[in-house]
Amino acid sequence: MESKTIRFVRRGELVSLTNVPPDRTLLEVLREDLQCTGTKEGCGEGDCGACTVVLAEPGPHGALEYRAINSCIRLAHSVDGMALWTVEDLAGADGSLHPAQEAMVRCHGSQCGFCTPGFVMSLFGMYQNHVCKGEAVTRELAQEELSGNLCRCTGYRPILDAAQEMENLPRVSVDEQAVIAQLEQLRARRELVPSSGTYLDPRSLPELLALRARHPQAQVVAGCTDVGLWVTKMHMQFPQVLDVTRVAELKQVERYDHHVAIGAAVTLTDAFEALVADRPQLKTFANRFAGLPVRNSGTLGGNVANGSPIGDSMPLLIALGAHVVLMSERGHRDMPLEDFYTGYRKNVLAPDEVVAWIKVPKPADGEFLRAYKISKRYDDDISAVCLVVNARIQDGVVAHVGIGAGGVAATPVRAVKTEAALRGQPWTLDAAKAATATLRSEFQPISDMRASAAYRSEVLGNLMQRFWLETQGLQHINLESFRLAEATTP
Repeated sequence: MESKTIRFVRRGELVSLTNVPPDRTLLEVLREDLQCTGTKEGCGEGDCGACTVVLAEPGPHGALEYRAINSCIRLAHSVDGMALWTVEDLAGADGSLHPAQEAMVRCHGSQCGFCTPGFVMSLFGMYQNHVCKGEAVTRELAQEELSGNLCRCTGYRPILDAAQEMENLPRVSVDEQAVIAQLEQLRARRELVPSSGTYLDPRSLPELLALRARHPQAQVVAGCTDVGLWVTKMHMQFPQVLDVTRVAELKQVERYDHHVAIGAAVTLTDAFEALVADRPQLKTFANRFAGLPVRNSGTLGGNVANGSPIGDSMPLLIALGAHVVLMSERGHRDMPLEDFYTGYRKNVLAPDEVVAWIKVPKPADGEFLRAYKISKRYDDDISAVCLVVNARIQDGVVAHVGIGAGGVAATPVRAVKTEAALRGQPWTLDAAKAATATLRSEFQPISDMRASAAYRSEVLGNLMQRFWLETQGLQHINLESFRLAEATTP
């Protein structure tokens, strides 16, 4: 099978690459094929941000949407038809630094310098998405959007200073109309060529389902935030890849009277934005799912299909009563999310099926929802335990409760015994204590590098007690009450 040509826009020019294997990462292509060695390899797993680059493509309203992503776990073919910026592309033709670079210099935001290119690219994404739109960069916004970049030297304060300093520097603009025109030419050219070969990237749902039926052995990918690790850490190779992220129907968030349908190709950034629009209390949990570059690449459908027992989206979706829709040329299946999993990273998908939609019920009147993530690091870390409790208390009685848990079993799970113990009971301290005991005994977690089994069981119960306290009005114990203070000048 032949490998299709990769075409993208960089520095205002069209870049064409041929004979690129389907499992070659974007970082490998940048450093080894294009000699863009400013982009660094740190962890090779999307954790440190040293490899950050920025991608852009037209959004629903035609304007460019910029996204900082990790190039180390992003497959090179996935940027076909997009615009790409690396750290080498920011300075002006006369050598003048871009505000993202100049601000780092002025604020002394670099020490050893290894992580600096990644920080600069995250700052560039922030600059395009906020400063160029006249929006102020607050301390809180800067910390949120730099959450995917790690530094061992600076203590972060000067880098946060640099993020806020950018808006005080002379404005530098991207010629967006020229970029959009180039991308439109690439799109028109791509539509003339059917998806075939080693890297399949269908543009419509019927095309995706037909390709899945014909190539059941192909590795399905979305944002590659998990599959990328299989390539970089497990050295797995995939002779053929089926990429769902270009399927127009699956890139949509559709709102109905009673639920929101999130397409499997919707990025985690956009999916959580849709969930937070209905449930603002989820914003902190959404921000902590991973660093922004991971959320900008990864998809909700990919997270669900991968089914990691420590994936944070599934406990939330289970607690909310979400359903997953599976599709093939034979038709579709609709089921509660918890019924999708059959074992560790195993599910009910047939060889010709794909995850197509996640259907999330809209909030009910009186809903009290809390999502808890326990991890060693506050930002950009994987959960040791995740617990989400969604209850509706009517006249002092638990009228409805949904509880999803992660990190305590081979799959993301619903706490059915604890739900049954609570449903229809008066919501009292005694009921909360009983639920705590039931929750601790309902699962038999394992010990691993993130936590011991005993710790996980203890924490599960502690979080149920915390939920009780929050339903009684105690607020200072939750992260939603915390706000990062603005820096003060001496």
